[in-house]
Amino acid sequence: MEPDIDLFNEEGTETLYERKTFVIDKGQEPFRIDKWVQTHMEGATRSKVQQSIEAGFLTVNGKNVKSNYKVRPGDEILIMSLVNPETHVLKAENIPLNIVFEDDAVMVINKPPNMVVHPGVGNYTGTLLNGVAYYLQQQNPNIDEQSLPRFGLVHRIDKNTTGLIVLAKTAEAAAHLAKQFFNHTVERKYTALVWGDVLEDAGTIVANIARHKQNRKMFDAYPEGDIGKHAITHYSVIERFNYVTLISCVLETGRTHQIRVHLKHIGHTLFNDLEYGGDRILKGTIYTKYKQFVDNCFDACPRCALHATTLGFVHPTTNEFIKFEAAIPEDMHAAVQKWSGYVQNKTRTE
Repeated sequence: MEPDIDLFNEEGTETLYERKTFVIDKGQEPFRIDKWVQTHMEGATRSKVQQSIEAGFLTVNGKNVKSNYKVRPGDEILIMSLVNPETHVLKAENIPLNIVFEDDAVMVINKPPNMVVHPGVGNYTGTLLNGVAYYLQQQNPNIDEQSLPRFGLVHRIDKNTTGLIVLAKTAEAAAHLAKQFFNHTVERKYTALVWGDVLEDAGTIVANIARHKQNRKMFDAYPEGDIGKHAITHYSVIERFNYVTLISCVLETGRTHQIRVHLKHIGHTLFNDLEYGGDRILKGTIYTKYKQFVDNCFDACPRCALHATTLGFVHPTTNEFIKFEAAIPEDMHAAVQKWSGYVQNKTRTE
């Protein structure tokens, strides 16, 4: 039988995991679950299935089972697995990491700008995971590059988005966190500088998100119809600077480029967002001095002005809810300060 497949991801990402659901047909004789899954999933080996069961990536009727569990008619089997995991060896590199929190189960890292999270086409070195690999090897020299954990990444953020990201240090922790991201129970708050004076102090954006019809590297909002995936973003104003606004965004769902697409959809493109047109003057005057001022702001924050400020989740082993905060980095802070100064100067001269 064909599985029902759903995909999930995090803001600014391509899909990381896929969730496959099987419902056992009527008349199915009792059969070991590891053997059943092996025969119904392409490329699955019995050992990999057993590892998934032990880590908690496979459940039956919402509960963990053992490999010798016998499937029954009507059983719902849920399996989570990495989508197209990279097959090349992860090279350990001595890259500084801003580790906010760490224990035996998880690491929370404050990612800087201009850093890709994991190796991929065109970015096989210099990524966050290359640095994590080196860090873990310093802790345990017996870990070789072939056996470094690949399950640790349960979500991603864009190369030029800064802020908090959590990595699992065990397969069990990865399964626990992956389920939380899928169920949208992870608390995620972003700080963004956007073009325009946002009309309402707070609001909610509801619009499906799918790939752009003309540019497949971009995404677009589809507020009506069945195109794309359901997406909800809540926002509130932190401070206004006439032609730009500093806002806070809370994700209820986690779609690719969700914040960037949703804010552009309501007419408030992220400041200096090259892909979505925020790297040019969208609001303001035509005077040369203003253009020079905006260029200075672009130089101060030479990237999309988006930062993952808050990350909260249930700890995989203690089952306690933990939350972390990271102030906006220096480049965004510098741009905000320039806009603050601009508003103050404008007020004094009026």
